[in-house]
Amino acid sequence: MKRNPRDLKRYTASERANHWIVGICFILLGLSGLAFFHPAFYPLTQLFGGGPWTRILHPYVGVVMALFFIMMVLRFWRLNVMEQRDVEWLKNVDKMVDGDDHHMPEQGKYNGGQKLLFWGLVLFMLLLMVSGVLMWRTWITVPVDVVRLSSVVHALAGFAMIGLIILHVYAAIWTRGTIRAMMYGTVTRAWAKQHHRGWYRKVTGDNE
Repeated sequence: MKRNPRDLKRYTASERANHWIVGICFILLGLSGLAFFHPAFYPLTQLFGGGPWTRILHPYVGVVMALFFIMMVLRFWRLNVMEQRDVEWLKNVDKMVDGDDHHMPEQGKYNGGQKLLFWGLVLFMLLLMVSGVLMWRTWITVPVDVVRLSSVVHALAGFAMIGLIILHVYAAIWTRGTIRAMMYGTVTRAWAKQHHRGWYRKVTGDNE
């Protein structure tokens, strides 16, 4: 893809790699998790070499995802702290849905919706990690009632994560130019000025 040298750097190579590792792990965990959730999805275990291998791989892939997710949170949490302008953006989100995003409150690198999504993912990922460890029982012994409760929490948090990720992907596709940022690391100046004017001003020094 030919890029303009004036394009703005939005993500480094390591940030993009971190994102894609988490994304790939999430897909693998979603497929293997569905296989355990209901017999209708059990044929998905064939993607992992059968039922036993799916059972073995699922928690280890979960550990990899958790570690890289924590790395991602450490990278981006400061940029996702909610501000008053983000609250105003959320109050006016109907304008953006109607295509009138030119009159939305000025945003930094991430808008209010992205920040809300970020903290939602953090919450449900934490629930998945804690409940997953309790269910795994490899290094600890827990009462069977705790395991049962953890199974319910794990399933609910998993479905919530799937819903949020679908929303995340849909928003990325709907806002043209967004996927390019995570593929190549850059965005056009026009894209940055339209969708994240505060960030655009900061990185370019353009106060127009």
